[in-house]
Amino acid sequence: MRVSRAGGLFFAAAVAASTLTCAALAKAPATPQYVVPQSMAQVSLTFAPIVKRVAPAVVNVYTRSVVQAPVNPFFSDPFFRQFFGGGGLSRERVQQSLGSGVIVRSDGTIMTNNHVVQGGQDIVVALSDKREFKARVLVADPRTDLAILKIDTHGEALPTLSFADSDKVQVGDLVLAVGDPFGVGQTVTMGIVSALARTQVSASDYQFFIQTDAAINPGNSGGALVTTDGKLAGINTSIVSNSGGSVGIGFAIPSNMVRRILEGAGTGGVKLAWFGADGQPVTAEIARSIGLSRPGGVLLKSVYPGGPAAQAGLKVGDVVLAIDGNGVDDMQALNYRIATHKAGDTPTMKVATNGREHDVVVRLSLPPETPRQATTIGGHNPLTGARVENLSPAAALDLQLEPTSEGVAVVSPGRSIAANQGFEAGDIIRSINGAGIHNVGELNRALGQANGHWDMIIDRGGRRLTLSVDG
Repeated sequence: MRVSRAGGLFFAAAVAASTLTCAALAKAPATPQYVVPQSMAQVSLTFAPIVKRVAPAVVNVYTRSVVQAPVNPFFSDPFFRQFFGGGGLSRERVQQSLGSGVIVRSDGTIMTNNHVVQGGQDIVVALSDKREFKARVLVADPRTDLAILKIDTHGEALPTLSFADSDKVQVGDLVLAVGDPFGVGQTVTMGIVSALARTQVSASDYQFFIQTDAAINPGNSGGALVTTDGKLAGINTSIVSNSGGSVGIGFAIPSNMVRRILEGAGTGGVKLAWFGADGQPVTAEIARSIGLSRPGGVLLKSVYPGGPAAQAGLKVGDVVLAIDGNGVDDMQALNYRIATHKAGDTPTMKVATNGREHDVVVRLSLPPETPRQATTIGGHNPLTGARVENLSPAAALDLQLEPTSEGVAVVSPGRSIAANQGFEAGDIIRSINGAGIHNVGELNRALGQANGHWDMIIDRGGRRLTLSVDG
């Protein structure tokens, strides 16, 4: 099974009584009544009025980038590059990608997926009336896989979609996916919401998706998710498929997260609220051992000193069961619920301590930042060419590491000796020749004093790796 990025738009649809006309459907109340169709007349009701209203706010996004490709595939093998210095002849190749987007402000502000525009040098937005505009990227956030584009409309007000409350979407709601699959042109498909709060999709750092069986294919990424009253309920992101096409399992980012990123963009970049703790799912075995009546919640395994969780009195071993009445069963769900708040908000958490449940009010904040000392390693050593920096909660979140991570992390190995040695972004350097590494200064000293031999211990995603290099 493969998770591919695509996109789909949810249409939380209410099926109304037999006297409901198409015009009435287009003006459905904010809280529609959900009933099962009672006649063929109801089944035959059309979504055309809603699609007509929604379609102009869904756009196509084209990106173009120039990449270096080896002339001889011999040189694309890392084994041979290690001996030939990464050499070999290369040539420029134009790489194009296609996605979708949603106009959320009439001034030409557009939401899409980060992976649609990532690395793109030229970005073009095509409206439903076939007009094309060059776009610039205002925000590109790989943590949430969301991006904000802006086009110059020369004062023209464009059609938009307003936001729905994605927490009110229910399993079984009818949904419509709107986008440009495979570049064939704007397409609308229908399905239902198959599941909520999917957190193991691996499409972003804040995994919390609505699942639908509406047909979603490559090119749908960034498309809109709309309720029956014409409001945005989500942004299409990925599909599960062995073939690359739709098999009825698609995922979208809920609109409450989309709205939070849009609101945060006007404050000098996306700054998401911080909880200051890390945890793990409560299994049946863990539940029995700590006195819970059933599995569920997040067992805290680390709490950052002085962070929001610590200030609220939470400790290692406490179990967070719900936030503002919404249950959480893993860190992805907890992080999502925190991220949809702003710094300074005070959500109420249901917490179990020693098996007893109680409410805790937590005042959220931004993750603390310390001097990163971002440095590109020079000299002759296994890390030559890598960009490294000191870790803090803010830096750890940017690198998609646990918020309590400390030490020095590799930001990027680049195309360098470090990359040839196998270093990856997010690797934390723990020690060199037995000397602990706590900051960039200590790292540089340890690398320079090694006398041509480096025994290194690296933390990669919680795994301890060792590397021994002579040279």
